[in-house]
Amino acid sequence: MALSQSFIEISARVRNWGRWGDDDELGTLNLITEEAVRAAGDCIRTGKTFPLAVPLEADGIQVGFIPGRNNPTRTMIALNDPLEPNADPDVFHTSDDAIQMGLQAGTHWDGLCHASYGGRVYNGYADTTVTAEEGATRCGIERIRSLCSRGVLLDVARIKGVDILDCPYAITAGDLDEAAAMGGVEILAGDIVLVRTGRMAIYHSEGGLAYCLGPAGDGSNAGLSMSTVEWFHERDVAAVANDTLAFEVYPSEDVPMAVHMLHLVDMGLTQGQNWDLEALAESCADDGIYEFFLAATPEPFVGGVGSPVAPIAVK
Repeated sequence: MALSQSFIEISARVRNWGRWGDDDELGTLNLITEEAVRAAGDCIRTGKTFPLAVPLEADGIQVGFIPGRNNPTRTMIALNDPLEPNADPDVFHTSDDAIQMGLQAGTHWDGLCHASYGGRVYNGYADTTVTAEEGATRCGIERIRSLCSRGVLLDVARIKGVDILDCPYAITAGDLDEAAAMGGVEILAGDIVLVRTGRMAIYHSEGGLAYCLGPAGDGSNAGLSMSTVEWFHERDVAAVANDTLAFEVYPSEDVPMAVHMLHLVDMGLTQGQNWDLEALAESCADDGIYEFFLAATPEPFVGGVGSPVAPIAVK
């Protein structure tokens, strides 16, 4: 399928190639300045913390919809073993384990090299910079050494008066404006925006298969539409995450995975999926405070095109 004229026009308006130099590999994360991090600290009022990651377990979110993106399989490689054979049972013994999993199996960030089109990844690097032997040699997830800033929750399900958005539903720029107004927040440069659809509640109550199938039972997704891409660009948002498997509306409203291409390739906007926003959303609704300090640095897998993350919101 050829790119639509609408896609081409949005791409031209939001493309950040060269904005932070020809050798840049961080994209919009450059917007998280020391001043932005310091200001984010002012959002800590009570010290209450909210873990936003789903558990990494064999019976997790993944059910085979995305080939190779498997839930963790753990193997015990040491089980109460002594350092030396026939050691006294009262001395030091150790257990150790290893896992095999897809780096984007659970709560995760997409690296900027996760998507490509036209033979290019972010900042115009050739897609051949991602290789079978080394993974991503440009824009790998390990380039993100620190990711913390002010987080803002935009609870789209709540403004629609539902627990879970119907699927498919294309979240619009107007929806984001309405959610920001409800939360009494102004989006600032360097913010990390979390968008809630309510879908994670299905995982909590019914498990991975029901979460993947969604409320319609057909795998469709309530997610971000193409209209939100320019909304994030105009506000200099540093990163965006939500509580769904696909991140964007699915089936796609334009070319397949259009938002992925515009965010990751054109804007260099880091995006995350499968974030558990339920407890945080309840707290925000209770106290009316929709901003917080957010720490969400990915695991630095060298050459990774994505990485698990265990985000913590602090209010």
